[in-house]
Formats: sequence, C-alpha cells, structure tokens
Amino acid sequence: MRFTISREKLQEGLNAVAGTVPPKTTLPVLANILIQTSDKGIRLSGTDLDVSVSTEIAADVESAGGITIPAKKLSDIARELPAAPVKIASSGDQRITLECGRSRFKLLGLPKSEFPGFPAVPFEKATRIPSGELQKLIAHTAFAASTEESRPTLNGVLWELQGSEMRMVATNGHRLAKMELSAASGIAGKAQESFIIPPKALDHIRRLFPAEEELEVAHGDNHVGFRSPFTAVYTRLIEGPYPAYDQVIPKDNDKVAIIDRHALAGALKRMSVVASDQTHRIRLAFNSAMLKFSVSTPDLGEAQDELPVRYTGDPLDIGFNAAYLLEILRYMPTDEIRMTFKAPERAATIEPEGWADTAKFMCLVMPLRLVD
Repeated sequence: MRFTISREKLQEGLNAVAGTVPPKTTLPVLANILIQTSDKGIRLSGTDLDVSVSTEIAADVESAGGITIPAKKLSDIARELPAAPVKIASSGDQRITLECGRSRFKLLGLPKSEFPGFPAVPFEKATRIPSGELQKLIAHTAFAASTEESRPTLNGVLWELQGSEMRMVATNGHRLAKMELSAASGIAGKAQESFIIPPKALDHIRRLFPAEEELEVAHGDNHVGFRSPFTAVYTRLIEGPYPAYDQVIPKDNDKVAIIDRHALAGALKRMSVVASDQTHRIRLAFNSAMLKFSVSTPDLGEAQDELPVRYTGDPLDIGFNAAYLLEILRYMPTDEIRMTFKAPERAATIEPEGWADTAKFMCLVMPLRLVD
C-alpha cells in the first residue's frame, strides 16, 4: 500500500474515526485504526464493537492495500506534522513508514485481517432521511438519557418511525425530552419501527453528517447503519422494552406559566449556589404575577429571589431539582417557555412558547417533595 495525502485531509479522517477507539481495551487491534485504499482514495475505520465508523477521504493512491495502525500515535503524529503532503507506505502487513517534509516515522501495526468486520446491514432496503431532521431530533432529546446502568434501556434514546412521523424520546426517570416531526417523504407510509440507540452513536451522527446530506438508514439483526456517500456509522442497539413514556406525560395540567427563559435560568443558577449538592432542591411559588424562589440548606444558608411571570391557575408551591430545570432550559429554542402543572406531587411540562417550527418539542420534569 502506498499513497499521498494532504495533512489536512489525513487529520480530518483521523478525527472522524478516533472517537470510536476505546481508551482501554483487552483486544489490541481495537486500539488501532484500519487504513485501506479505495476507488476514491483511502478509507479509515474504527470501532469499539458497539459503535463503528468508517469514512472515505481523497488521496493519491499508488498501490492498493490495507493495515491497522495505533490510533493515538498516528493522530498525535498527524497533529504535529508540517504543512506538506504526507506520504504513507506499508511494508508487509505490520509496518508503515510516514514521510512529511523532512520528518520520517516508522510505526508498527497489526494485519487488517485481525480488524473486526462491520455489522451486516442491508442498505439495499434502506430508508432515506435528511440528516438535518435526524440531527434536530438528537439535539433536543439525547441529553435526557440516563447515565446509570441499573436500567439499561434508559441509557439509550428511543427512535420511533411510523408513517410520516419521526419521534425521539429520552428519559432518566426524573426528566424526559420528546420531539416529533413530520418525516421526509422517503419514509412516508413506512411500517412502524422503533430502536433504542446509545447516545454515543447519536453523538457520532451529529458530528459526522452535515445537515444538508441525505442519509441511508438500514436495520440489521441488532444493529442500525447510517450511511452518506463518504461516511458510515453502525451501532449496536440496546435490547429490551422501553418504558411506556406516554403514560407519564400529563394530559390534565391546568396551571400555566409563561416565563422568560434567560431570566429563569439566571435565577435558578443564583439559587443553586445555596442549594443542597445532593438534591439541588429549590422551591418555586407561583401566583398570578410573580414567581418566588427560595432555598434553605441547613448547613449552608438560605436564599430568595423573584421573577415576574404570566401565570393562570390557583397559587402553587412546588419543588424541583434545579440542575434538571437548567439542563432542559439549555435546549429550549425560544426566549419564552410554557410550564404547566397540576399539583405539587405531579409532573410538570416545559415547552417552547411561540415556536414557529413544525416540530413538536416538550420536556417533562418530576417534582421533589418540599420539606418545611
């Protein structure tokens, strides 16, 4: 194998696949990146056996071949190379030489035959979806997935396709984010499908696929593949039933508050300074014109604040984890939000107020019991 590539293109390809390389592994080849020549240049691939990424980049290929090279060392070298063409050649199946300007390196690798194969995903039956639509769903929901390992299905994001609708839902049992939108015509009439996808795979999809591209999406036995003309992402699915999230979304909340998002976030941040590090509990007292905040932490102190709001309904005192509220507010796309409530022990909803987008976006947060 022998090819010449620009330093920028080499770095671009390495950055695309390096995120899948595990920092520690008992299988040495997983610490490597697979480099293969292709019709258009070279293809770089990385995997941790759960998520796999491959990307094709332009290069001047003199002779075909393939080898795996330690990902971190190759990335570190590429980052420090001078601005000059990079010449890479393999001698046998376990060594490469790299030349750039006056710099010359020799690296030991492993044969490409040891690199795990990618999942068998039938792209001939693929569904076509605009990347921008998928990215919008990911951006507004993936943050709410759980990071605890006790309930594996909550560690993923539920992606549902039905007819002309797409929906993503994520929850950790205390907060929930849901977005749905009318899908592209390419999946209209598609039978209902649902997948639970690990957030790290969704992070790769957001990072690697430009919003203007159209993606091919195909489902294998326990994998989903996403492919554009130059890049492919494969992910193992999380198995098991996802909780019946519709049952926890309140339908009868009759108290409504319209609040300035930035002012609310500012007040919550100020109150959080004195809130408990364990519960982050803050009391919110709503009345017709004012929202009053209060927090009391026995070994630390007390704080109060207030904010003008538009509120309809009976006065309400309710407690929340401020960290959850702040996280949700970061993903709200409008300057004002709509919060709805039923009672101090019932779930509250948060939605963008006056959002002109066709997508429907809502979040839910469970209250905390107030202690007098």
